[in-house]
Amino acid sequence: MTKRGFFVSFEGGDGCGKTTQMRLLLERLRSQGKDVLETAEPGGTPIGRQIRRILLDSANDALSPRAEMLLYFACRAQNVDEWIRPALAAGRIVVSDRFTDSTLAYQGEGRGLTAELVRELHAIACQEILPDLTIYLDIDYRTGLARARARNAEQDGPDESRMEAQAEEFHERVRRGYLALAAAEPERIRTIDARQSLEAVAAAIWAEVQPHV
Repeated sequence: MTKRGFFVSFEGGDGCGKTTQMRLLLERLRSQGKDVLETAEPGGTPIGRQIRRILLDSANDALSPRAEMLLYFACRAQNVDEWIRPALAAGRIVVSDRFTDSTLAYQGEGRGLTAELVRELHAIACQEILPDLTIYLDIDYRTGLARARARNAEQDGPDESRMEAQAEEFHERVRRGYLALAAAEPERIRTIDARQSLEAVAAAIWAEVQPHV
């Protein structure tokens, strides 16, 4: 029988640097010959990328919190069924930019939709699939937002700034949600100070991932 693969997710507030750090980890794993599936939430699959455009387009400011959450889980269900579950069954390493912890922080805490509701939807959309290890990059929300907004101002691609455009109080609640999750599940969710240098953060991430792969 093929040994089940290993599932790593990256989490953090906007502008924490997780996408850059995930890319560095993927490069390191692949340089060692590891069989890795890279995915993202929202996004990942072709269907998921269509849903992503709705979720992140700043023009969609009328999107209600419940509709937003349901779209995130629709995207995630497709990702689990089409990509993540088959990859883990084949013994591959899965690395995802966000997963359900994001929904717990952004919609559960940030939008006030409750963790209980998020977990009920996770059970439907993802069944038993959870990351084996979650890297949470922690940074104060003001610094993160400044980074994210500067990045978006430099990009020529589609407008994906809807979440960064939310009020600072929203992002403060999101960070509070992440810190509570990390405190509740310290074995799975490993907190790394994202204010460190890029190299120091990458080294800290590798120290968490390397024993498992």
